[in-house]
Amino acid sequence: MGIEHAGSGLRVTPGGFAWPNTSLDNHTRSWRLERPLYETVPAPCHGACPALEEIPVYLSHLALGRLREAWEALVLANPLPAVTGRVCPHPCESSCHRGSYDSALSIHSAERFLGDTALREGWDYPGLPGERREESVAVVGAGPAGLSCAYHLRRQGYRVTLFEALPEAGGTCRVIPDYRLPSEIISREVERLLGVGIDFRPETRLGRDISLEELESGFSAVYLAPGRQKNRPYSVDHAVPADLRHGLDLLREFRNVGSLPRWERVVIAGGGNTAVDLARTLLRTGSREVHIVTDEELPGAEGESGRGIMPAIGREVAMALEEGVRIHTGRRIRRLLLRNDRVVGCELVHALKEFEQQGPVHRAFSGTETILEVEAVIPAVGQEVDPEGIGRLFHDRSVLSILPTGQVEGEGRIFAGGDAAPGGGLVSQAVGSGHRGARMIDAMLRKKEFPVAAPPSPIPFSGLNMAYFDHRSAYRPEELSPEVRTGFSEIERTAPLDLIRQEADRCFSCGHCLECDNCWTLCPDGAVLRTAGISALPVPYVFDYDYCKGCGLCVRECPSGHIRMVPEE
Repeated sequence: MGIEHAGSGLRVTPGGFAWPNTSLDNHTRSWRLERPLYETVPAPCHGACPALEEIPVYLSHLALGRLREAWEALVLANPLPAVTGRVCPHPCESSCHRGSYDSALSIHSAERFLGDTALREGWDYPGLPGERREESVAVVGAGPAGLSCAYHLRRQGYRVTLFEALPEAGGTCRVIPDYRLPSEIISREVERLLGVGIDFRPETRLGRDISLEELESGFSAVYLAPGRQKNRPYSVDHAVPADLRHGLDLLREFRNVGSLPRWERVVIAGGGNTAVDLARTLLRTGSREVHIVTDEELPGAEGESGRGIMPAIGREVAMALEEGVRIHTGRRIRRLLLRNDRVVGCELVHALKEFEQQGPVHRAFSGTETILEVEAVIPAVGQEVDPEGIGRLFHDRSVLSILPTGQVEGEGRIFAGGDAAPGGGLVSQAVGSGHRGARMIDAMLRKKEFPVAAPPSPIPFSGLNMAYFDHRSAYRPEELSPEVRTGFSEIERTAPLDLIRQEADRCFSCGHCLECDNCWTLCPDGAVLRTAGISALPVPYVFDYDYCKGCGLCVRECPSGHIRMVPEE
């Protein structure tokens, strides 16, 4: 490979030039047993991200100050970054390889910064096609899963109609308290998303205002994202208080009305985000004592949940404890103390939650009973999908059966996701579920194979070259101290530009090209050609395999593990 210099008979190469019929004719490829190959490998943060974000890509733009390019790379996967940057438990950070070196990146701070910057600057979503395809898709439910699915279908050029039973879009994001997610943020994100050309139909309830059969006949495909809005029945040894209120209903009431019943002492049964959000809200609205009773244990330092661990986000549990919420772990409510069918107290007992083939089994320990004098016991033990309008899809089961293709079992053109799918519950999971649903619908309508193959494994920490990275302190978001968290002002602050750029610059860019020029400058044979700025190629470097002898120096000196050796063909 080389460039003929006009009129001189010289061939110019990456390393200089030489006369014809000399060393340039000695193609060292004949010595090679292996050849280097540029290959992007998934980063561990990407593999852990429920919203499917390509995190190293937008962090690299952010580190260089290319803010709009960073945001555009982010919203290719996640159209609600100002929301998820606030409420996601960021498992990406737990998986970050930087945590094995000094401390993990504050990825959610970068996501939040870009989301807020885009709202402030009024940036529009990139890459939306002007022309529409003939096919149309109905999306039912305007929570984060439905919004995400509608957005990604619109990016593919489809005509999308989004149905929502409530007067506004946002789903359960709307009940998250303002100290975690200000209502203004969710409203502005939703308004911009709906403005991409989605036909939004609020106050249209499936089963009341429109039927599933009408959607099937009027649209090329249907995506169901109904969420889990139906409260599970609650009783304690068959006793039910006359004034029983459920946790999610109370959070909705506070969002809509701005007040809650004034209870001096309250017990909340459950260990999820609803229980923790409600407990902190009750303290802020006048309750003197708020207790959470759960048969699970506190989350670990990283907030990871698992068997026997509270599913609530770890940092939110820690903040609740700081604010005065009393959490009784490994306990169950054994008996309600009622007076005229109203709660005056409850009896707690130590319990062990064990898992058997049929499901969880609770074993109480006699002799460990204690009494709490309270005015209300509020269940926050989860919700179920409301079967109204879609009852025939349950097939005598309590949940929808959803195939790996996203289709409801037995229904070729009906897809479902979000909280209706197994393993949901987080806003970021719902966003990712909607994205996958849009891809599956697109594959079906274009008659392509469903993209259901398992993703490749992320690059291991050993695949990086730490000689090129120094130890640097991580950015830690500024937060209100516990003693001033008495109202609903947002607790965490959005990072300033200079600090967030420094944090983005700490990224190892695991498996992604850093454009550091190591391979180009260190190749002893000049067999690496730099294309950036002089070529329309989408990659910054290419190999001239005529002169690569397969020494592997480029692989050893690549900081981010973007190059690997493969057997010679």
